[in-house]
Amino acid sequence: MSTSTTLENRSIISFQDFQMPGNVRFGMDTFYSLPDEINKLNVKKVVIISDKGLERAGLVQRALELVESSGVETDVFTGIEGEPTFSLVKKAVAYVKQVEGELVIGIGGGSALDVAKATAALVDKEDINPYLSGVSSIESRSVKCILLPTTSGTGSEATMNAIFGDEEKELKRGIVSKYLLPDVAIIDPALTLSCPPRVTAASGVDAFTHAIESYVASKATPLTRMYAEKAMKLFVPSITKAVHNGKDLEGRIGMSWVSVLAGVSLANAGVGAVHALAYPLGGRYHIEHGVANALLMPYVFKVTGVTCTKEMVEVARYLNLGDYTDRPHQALQAVVGYLFDLLKTLELPISLCELGVREEDLPTLAKQSSQIDRLLSNTPYQLTESKILEIYQHAWKGVEA
Repeated sequence: MSTSTTLENRSIISFQDFQMPGNVRFGMDTFYSLPDEINKLNVKKVVIISDKGLERAGLVQRALELVESSGVETDVFTGIEGEPTFSLVKKAVAYVKQVEGELVIGIGGGSALDVAKATAALVDKEDINPYLSGVSSIESRSVKCILLPTTSGTGSEATMNAIFGDEEKELKRGIVSKYLLPDVAIIDPALTLSCPPRVTAASGVDAFTHAIESYVASKATPLTRMYAEKAMKLFVPSITKAVHNGKDLEGRIGMSWVSVLAGVSLANAGVGAVHALAYPLGGRYHIEHGVANALLMPYVFKVTGVTCTKEMVEVARYLNLGDYTDRPHQALQAVVGYLFDLLKTLELPISLCELGVREEDLPTLAKQSSQIDRLLSNTPYQLTESKILEIYQHAWKGVEA
């Protein structure tokens, strides 16, 4: 009798795909290779999606001239200011439909990239509301997509996620689909040189959050951890250079690598409780996503890190905090201490009170975040609503001990 196992008689088949953009082009001045990539995609109508800040800075005009040099008709949508919302996505989708765009090029930080890739994936759908609400999954994309990040942190150029504000529920909501991955991600560190210190710090720590959360995630694999490990190792020597000396090429190149490597890990392993607690802060108080993640990270890991001692020993080593192999239970304290020191070094807030969060709102925030099961179930710690409230309370006061 044969002992071989077929797909037909297996009761459980467990597997995990590994997804990345169709092509990742990394290097200084790769921005100028944009016409080559457009020609490869064989399109006639392009829409550039970016934000008002980059339009004022002249980068959108430079991109427009570059794209038009490839001989295609080009339109521009720059209606993005601040954190993107569902209503903004609907406007972008309507615009691309109206001009019959065949390729969407997103240029900017996470907000612009999320709007661009969501627009590309939704423009051929008759009613996009079910996709935004999570009732329906995006199962196809007919419009091409190229993404060019101008910050180093969100990793949006390499992820299957897009995050938007749900104005009605005062929440940040994520849509997830492999069709949000771009056909081409062009990562040119030169585009990040003018990024101001505060944005560099917040987005940079956001990337680190992606790396450390995906490293300990329930869905982590040896392959995803390889990317997260490299991102954490590069983060340490790069972040302070990029923040405090924005023209430092070594720091900027390092942080661009951190962003895309952590983004790949995030795309495949997912993130967890830090992001779950950050989303309501963005929805209710419009706190920048990177700032919320950076602030919450030490408070969350102080609680959840107790269930991943082995990983904390490894993270401590990646961060050059020492070898805790013989004293593994001290590794978490070292990592949390590093995270608090990082906030001070990068001049980021250490308490929710500083950001104008009202103490009386904390129970509501805890209730909202406790319902984000997609992220909490990926955290190797069972967080109850009461425990989440406790974390918020410590973060509101800025209590480190």
